[in-house]
Order: sequence, then C-alpha cells, then structure tokens
Amino acid sequence: MLSPLPDDQYGYDMTAGPEGGTSAARTRYRRGEGARLREDILGAASRLFFEQGGADGMTMRAVAAAAGVSPPAVYLHFADKDELIFAVCQGLFMQLDDAVEGAAAGIDDPIEAMKARARAYVHFGLDHPDHYRVLFMQAPGNQPGHYTPDEVKASAAFGHLMDNVATLTGDPRVRNDVDPYELALDCWAFVHGLTSLLITKPDFGWPDADAMLNGHFDRMLSGLLKR
Repeated sequence: MLSPLPDDQYGYDMTAGPEGGTSAARTRYRRGEGARLREDILGAASRLFFEQGGADGMTMRAVAAAAGVSPPAVYLHFADKDELIFAVCQGLFMQLDDAVEGAAAGIDDPIEAMKARARAYVHFGLDHPDHYRVLFMQAPGNQPGHYTPDEVKASAAFGHLMDNVATLTGDPRVRNDVDPYELALDCWAFVHGLTSLLITKPDFGWPDADAMLNGHFDRMLSGLLKR
C-alpha cells in the first residue's frame, strides 16, 4: 500500500490533473477528518463510474484527479481499484431499500406488497446493471473479503423483504407450516435470477418483466394458501 505524501497528511494535489493539467483547488480538511476525504473520493469515483458506463476505463489516478487529491491519498482509504469500485456500487445499492419500500408503501395486502417490491427490485437492477454485476454477479474470489452475508442482505434490501414475508405468513389465508426465511430466500432467488438474466441476455425474447413477476408470484404464493 502506498504511503501518503510526506508534506501532506491527506495527499491533496493542487497541481497535477488527469492529463497533466491542473486539478481544481479545494479546501484541505483538518487532521481527523479523513472520513470526509473518503466520501469525496467515493463521490468522484461514482461520477466517473456513471460517466464511463462502468469500471473498465477507470483508474485510481483518474479518481484522484477528479477528487482533487494525490493517488497515494486514494490508496490510504482503498487498497486497490476493485475495492473502490465495490464501495461505489455498494453505496448506490443502499438506495434500493428506499426504492423497494416506496413501491410497497400504502399496499395493505402482503401478496400485492410482495409483487410491488419484486418489481422495484428488478427495475432498480436493470437501471443500474453495471453496479448490479459488481455486487451480485461476480465469483466470490472477486469480491472483498469484508463483504459479509449481512452486507449482502443490506445491499439486497433483504431485511424489509423478511418483514414483508413475516406479515404474509401471519395472514390467515396462508398455511401454518410456511418457513418465513425459506420463503424470503425463494422470493429473492427469483428476482435475482430474473434480473441477472435480463441484464446478461437482454435479446433472449423475454415477455414483459412485470408480467413475468406477477405470474411467478401468483403461482408461487398460491401454493402457500390454505385450501
């Protein structure tokens, strides 16, 4: 890991731009405000990620220039480009929970709420396919070691899905032998699989995604109802 520049704790670079130009001047944070610098770096990396349509064309030097700092300052907070890109994608997917909850707001029927959440999940993934690939479609060895199951659940809005399932299994229409956790996994497995296929095989000839979701949940949830 590179060390910070010897004359600047936070590695601010006021002279070297990405192509030999000049970086925009910025206010240097005081000692102990490294968390703010980390957020600045993440913000710059997020902008570049969107502008370039993914991570392929990004470099740590370009991110540093966009943030107005030196490359060693970036390495103080992120070990390498993969870790930085993963943090960018994980940060954006914290918004997924808001999108899913907003879609289900005001829907009293837990089955219809489940469908609304599923639609919001799929559309969010399709709106951010590059971020989705980084978080959910890579081999385990290509993900940071700190990406724990709890972080996976947070990225996938799994907590509120469990809340929805708990309400659903408490509905008097539903059988008493349904395991809430297994049902939540069933629901997530379907929406993830559909999202992944729509991202990687867009020309396969899929029917309308919302219609597929509605049909799937009608069939799956009908098996949960009491006869």
